[in-house]
Amino acid sequence: MTHWDIHPDVLAGLALFGAAYLWGIGRRHRSADGVEAWRIALFFAGLGTIFVALNGPIHDLSDRSLVSVHMLQHLLLTLVAPPLLLLGVPGRLLAPALRSTAVRTIGRRLTRPLPALAIFTVVFTAWHLPVLYDLALRHHGLHILEHLLLMAAGVLLWWPVLSPLPEWRLAPPAQLLYLFVAGIPMVPVAAFITLSDRILYPFYGEAPWQWGLSPLADQRLGGVLMWIGGPLVFLIAMTIVYFRWMGRDAEPAVPAPARGGAHGTP
Repeated sequence: MTHWDIHPDVLAGLALFGAAYLWGIGRRHRSADGVEAWRIALFFAGLGTIFVALNGPIHDLSDRSLVSVHMLQHLLLTLVAPPLLLLGVPGRLLAPALRSTAVRTIGRRLTRPLPALAIFTVVFTAWHLPVLYDLALRHHGLHILEHLLLMAAGVLLWWPVLSPLPEWRLAPPAQLLYLFVAGIPMVPVAAFITLSDRILYPFYGEAPWQWGLSPLADQRLGGVLMWIGGPLVFLIAMTIVYFRWMGRDAEPAVPAPARGGAHGTP
């Protein structure tokens, strides 16, 4: 059976993160323009996504019974929560941290397209290797580290497209190419899980209750969720980027105001 168990460590972390965000935008509000309501809503939607992924039925089933639900959890932590959080953060909120030359330099290097994509690929692939995956399920501390690294890698992955700092974002054509390439590394991992004819994660082979699914059928369902769900998210993102780009190009140019007096005379 599953329950809506609330994990205090997750709740405390999210509350601290949310409080820091509210303090930051409140502080900026006193010295600059306020933060749009939609940004605040998206940020807390991102925190809500993490809350749902790491508590209640999704957490219980992924930790105890079903590979498929665990794959869903990983998709939420890497492809849903990070873009919502990034969309919710105004660039000026990062200004204090970026005053440090070291922070700015390291951050810029890590969030360039190739490093960001490479880091995400390595982290996502490594944690789905049978050895690390099974170890994380059997050791709670390692499992927490896994989730933190997946979320951090997810933020890096989405940064070139959704950075709160406009100057750190790719141009729309490059965003389209980046998003297309970003969806590729997930496919071989999903294929490996889906097409395997043996149980890759023994932990789930020992699970007492799998909702009528055999361990192998559950594993293949998890692979299919990743195989379809991951590229689908990137396809949706590409569609949004494309139509925003086209819409921006279609906007009529605003004529420059005439110089001189009321009738344009010198």
